[in-house]
Parts: sequence; structure tokens; C-alpha cells
Amino acid sequence: MQLDAFNQLTPSQREALLFDCCHCQKWANTLAAQAPFNSLRALIEQGQTLFSQMGEAEILEAFKGHAKIGDIELLKSKYAGKAMNEQGQVMAASEQTIQQLWALNTQYEAQNGFIFIVCATGKSASEMLHLLKQRINNDRQTELNNGAAEQNKITAIRLTNLIHSEG
Repeated sequence: MQLDAFNQLTPSQREALLFDCCHCQKWANTLAAQAPFNSLRALIEQGQTLFSQMGEAEILEAFKGHAKIGDIELLKSKYAGKAMNEQGQVMAASEQTIQQLWALNTQYEAQNGFIFIVCATGKSASEMLHLLKQRINNDRQTELNNGAAEQNKITAIRLTNLIHSEG
């Protein structure tokens, strides 16, 4: 969809599309009402500014729109046996990596009350495991902030996929 077409949608149509990018109703409703946007960059920046103003309830609502990275079947379907080019090296996720992700994700969720949020685009299972190990001992507020920052990255990618550049 081109940005002009997005801007010409009704607020409720824009809201539905924005909600698919970030599963926070207040965020989607508020951002949809701020159209028209003069560029994709302006849309992304306004979305990030708006999300930074959301409270904990809205942030957690957005988190609930994500699949749990620790879902073993999801991980196996994404990584097990699939060769991935990572920094020039071809590798696949081992069963051990997948099991560690599952265990640490379960621990993380029990500690924080929400799932581990990371922008997984372009990351291998091993990279995500490394990030999870780095963050597992953070306090809940730090992780709420980290997750919100990752949510903004995810939302920017989704908005970019939604709005195709002109020309």
C-alpha cells in the first residue's frame, strides 16, 4: 500500500492496519487519528513517540500480540535443520539451543509476568539465546523498557512492510 492510500483510509481502517503492526488498541487508535502523514519516516517516528508515552498496561497489551519465542514447535519449524547464513557461516540451530531457548523463555516469563520480546528479524536462534541470557537477570522494569524498545523496532519493520515507498 502506498502512503497516500493509507492516508485516505477511514480512521477505523487505518486503526485496524496499525493494530496489526502493534497490538495496542490505544496506540493504533491514537496514531490512526493523526493522519495524514507526509512520509513513512514521519509515521514511524510518530508511532515510536506515541508508544513511548504508553503506560505499562498498553505495553503489555502490545506484548500479548507476539508468539512466545520459547515455543519449541515454532523454533523447530523456523530453525531446526534449516541452513542459515550468519556472518558468512552456514549454520542451523541445534536441538540443545532450541531447548535452552524454551527453558530460559519459560523462566523469563515466570520472573517478569510477560514474554521475552526481541526483534528477531535476521537473528539466528543462537543470537536470540545469547540476548536472552544477557537479559534474564535484569529487573522487571528494565525488561519492560527493553521489551518496549524491541517492540518499537518490530513495529517499524511492520510499518515499513505495510507502507511501500513511492516509485
